[in-house]
Amino acid sequence: MTVQQDTPTGSESQDLEVWIDQDLCTGDGICVQYAPEVFELDIDGLAYVKSDGDELLQDKGATTPVPLPLLQDVVDSAKECPGDCIHVRRVSDRVEVFGPEAA
Repeated sequence: MTVQQDTPTGSESQDLEVWIDQDLCTGDGICVQYAPEVFELDIDGLAYVKSDGDELLQDKGATTPVPLPLLQDVVDSAKECPGDCIHVRRVSDRVEVFGPEAA
């Protein structure tokens, strides 16, 4: 599969953000395996997103931009997550494009 097949095209493929619902996180670390630049497991065993500056964002609902070169890895993380807790949405209208609430 390619990015073009699995991800939005055109302007929709830009300005995406990702967040993790820690209430559903199972701590399997699959997301960290796919995209360690975006996700990290904390001492509590749950996954969190990281800022552009590699800072762990632990606030509930914290989001981080999805870098275009890592888009497929983030999408794969959302698809493979056993907790269905990874949400990828457009920044412009906050519509989820990948994850458990994607249309």
